[in-house]
Amino acid sequence: MKRHLISAADLTRDDAVLILDTAEEMARVADRPIKKLPTLRGRTVVNLFFEDSTRTRISFEAAAKRLSADVINFSAKGSSVSKGESLKDTALTLEAMGADAVVIRHGASGAPYRLATSGWIDGAVVNAGDGTHEHPTQALLDAFTMRRRLVGAGADAGLGRDLDGRRITIVGDILHSRVARSNVHLLHTLGAHVTLVAPPTLVPVGVEQWPCEVSYSLDEVLPKSDAVMMLRVQRERMNAAYFPTEREYSRRYGLGGERMARMPEHAIVMHPGPMVRGMEITAEVADSDRCTAVEQVANGVSIRMAVLYLLLGGSEPATTLDRSAARPADSEENK
Repeated sequence: MKRHLISAADLTRDDAVLILDTAEEMARVADRPIKKLPTLRGRTVVNLFFEDSTRTRISFEAAAKRLSADVINFSAKGSSVSKGESLKDTALTLEAMGADAVVIRHGASGAPYRLATSGWIDGAVVNAGDGTHEHPTQALLDAFTMRRRLVGAGADAGLGRDLDGRRITIVGDILHSRVARSNVHLLHTLGAHVTLVAPPTLVPVGVEQWPCEVSYSLDEVLPKSDAVMMLRVQRERMNAAYFPTEREYSRRYGLGGERMARMPEHAIVMHPGPMVRGMEITAEVADSDRCTAVEQVANGVSIRMAVLYLLLGGSEPATTLDRSAARPADSEENK
C-alpha cells in the first residue's frame, strides 16, 4: 500500500484484497471478550473533522482505540478554525503534537491530498470524505459487506470468489456523492460491473469517463442486480431544483417493497447512511433482512482498523491475531 489513503482509485486489486482480508481478521476481535489489540500502542491518531459526521468519526475513533492507539478528536466547531485558522496552521499544530496519522473530513475536494503532499505533516493521511470527491473507506466497507453477503450466492451462475462478475447498482444523487465515486473505482478494480441510476440532472458531467454504465430506469436494472445501493439526496449541497418534487423522485427512483421483490433472491440492499425513510427507501425495505445498513456500520470499524493497521503497523495481513486471540484474557496484551 501507499503511505496515504486519499482515493479508492489509488488502490490496486492486491491493495484492496489485502485490506479486505485484513478486515476479516480484525472482525474476529469484535467476538472476543476484550475487543482490543496492542498493535498501535504508543501511536497517535487524530480525527480532523471539518464537517459534521456521526458514523465515520465514531467508527475511526473505535477502530483506533481497539488497536490501542491514542486518539485526539478535533472538530472545526469550537476550535481555532472558527476564528479563521488555515488548514496549514492546523496541520502544523498537529505535527507539533506528534500525530502519526490524520483522518480528515473536509468540505473542500482535494483537502486530504493537499495535506498529504504539502510536507506540513509527516504522518499518514486518511481521507474520510472530501467535498463531492471521494470517501475511500466507505467504499472499502461497502465492498467488505458485499463480499461477506454475496460470496457463495449466485455460484450456480459461475461467479467466483470476491466480487468478480457481480452486478452492483448505485441509485440516487450521484452528482454530489463521494461514496458513489469511490465505489465505482473500487468495485471496478475488484472486477464488479457497476451501473449508476439517477435523474439526468443528478448525473455528473464526464461520467462517460468513469468505468461504469449509466441508466435512467431503476426498474430495468433491478432484476439483474446482486446489490442495490441507495443514496441520500444531498440537499445541503444543492443550490437549485434538480427534480420536480420529492414524491416524483421517490416514485421513479425510490426503493419500496414492490421493487425489492423484483430483485434476485440473493440480492441485497445497501445504504451508506444517513437514510431518509420515505424518500429513497421505505421503512419496509430499510427494516428488512435484505438491508445491510446496520452491518455496514459494524463492518466500517473492521475496515478502518485494517487501514490504520496497514498504514501504521505493517504491510502483511494481521495473521498474529489468531494467536493473540488464543491467549488468556488476562495476558499482558489483552489488558
